[in-house]
Amino acid sequence: MSEFEIWAVIVGLTAVTVATRSFFLALGDRIALPERLQHGLRFAPACALAALVAPEVLTAGGAPALAFDNFRLLAAAAAVLTMLATRSMVATIVVGMGAFTALRLLA
Repeated sequence: MSEFEIWAVIVGLTAVTVATRSFFLALGDRIALPERLQHGLRFAPACALAALVAPEVLTAGGAPALAFDNFRLLAAAAAVLTMLATRSMVATIVVGMGAFTALRLLA
């Protein structure tokens, strides 16, 4: 690839990224999204978080790790139970990180 082609790709990808991310901001209230789409978009942050966390929790070294020696999985289970019991984000983080640290130190 020539230097020109590299810069053309960078500029093109930048333009596409800016266009797709600013679409809703630029159009504002001029385009009303259907209620069903608005409802679905409410779940996007939770889905993104799950997509980031799940591979780290459920695998070790690229292979599935669904055993009791997977400290990340046990700590995640403790965090989920805490969230279901308390509905407190701070308590969930403290319990999850505390469980993970304790399991690593005691093993």
